[in-house]
Amino acid sequence: MTANSEPKASTQKTITVAVMVKNEELMLDDCLKSCSWADEIVVLDSGSTDRTLDIAHKYTDKVFVNDDWQGFGVQRQRLHDFCSGDWILMVDADERVTPALRSEVEALRKDPKMNRAFEVVIQTHVFGKALNHGGWCSTSTRLYPRLKGKFDQQRKVHERMIFDDGISLVKTSGRLDHFSYRDMEHYLVKSARYGAVFAEQKQERGKEASLSQAFLHALGLFIKMYLIRGGFLDGRRGLLMAVLSAHSCFIKYADLWSRTKALK
Repeated sequence: MTANSEPKASTQKTITVAVMVKNEELMLDDCLKSCSWADEIVVLDSGSTDRTLDIAHKYTDKVFVNDDWQGFGVQRQRLHDFCSGDWILMVDADERVTPALRSEVEALRKDPKMNRAFEVVIQTHVFGKALNHGGWCSTSTRLYPRLKGKFDQQRKVHERMIFDDGISLVKTSGRLDHFSYRDMEHYLVKSARYGAVFAEQKQERGKEASLSQAFLHALGLFIKMYLIRGGFLDGRRGLLMAVLSAHSCFIKYADLWSRTKALK
C-alpha cells in the first residue's frame, strides 16, 4: 500500500503508532514497548542529543529526524506524512498504551467505513501517582483514519486536527497512561518551554498582555482546576498541581508582557 492510496474496504486495516520525540531516553523504551503490537511504528525526532535515536531503532527502522522546529502543528503534520497505516494513533514518549486501548484500536482493523476519529482518554500521573480530578484525566484526538485528517499547522502549541466532512468524534473507553512529570525540575523545564512557545505565537499575532492579566488568568485557572474541577479530591497532589499550573499560566502571560510592553 502506498502512502497516498485509498485503503480497500475488503482488506484488514493497518495501524501505525506515531511518536514525536526529543531527548526522551528515560521514557521512550517503555512507550514503544507498549506499542510493539502495531503494524508500523514511526518516530520523528526533533534533534535529540541523548540515546533517543538508539532506543527508537530497537523497535522500528522508520526513524526520521527534522530539527527545523516550527511548532507542534507543523511537526505533527510532518510525522503524519511519514505514516502509511490506514489508522494512526499518535502517542507521546511519556505515554503508555494500556491493554484496553490496544484492544479498541485493534478492533478497528475490521472497520468498514472509517468515518470516525477518537478522543482518547488520557490518565495523567505526576510525581508517581495518578490524578483523577482537576482536569488531569482528559481526552485528546489521537486516533484517526490517515487519509481523512490533518493538523492545523498555524498552531505552534496545543495543536488540533482538521477532518474531512462526515467524520464523527467518539470517545474511547481505554486510555493512555501519561507520565507527565518525573520531578520538579522536569516540570519547570517543560513548563518554561511551553510558555515560551505560547508567548512567541501570541507576539507574532500582534497580541499583548499585562501583568494584571497574567495574575487574573492564573487565579482563574487555579479556581477552575482546584475547586470547579475537583482537584481538591486528589489531596496534596491536587493542590500542588493546581498551584503549579497557575504558576505556569502566569509565566506564559508574563513572558508575553516582557516581549511587548516591558520594553516600551
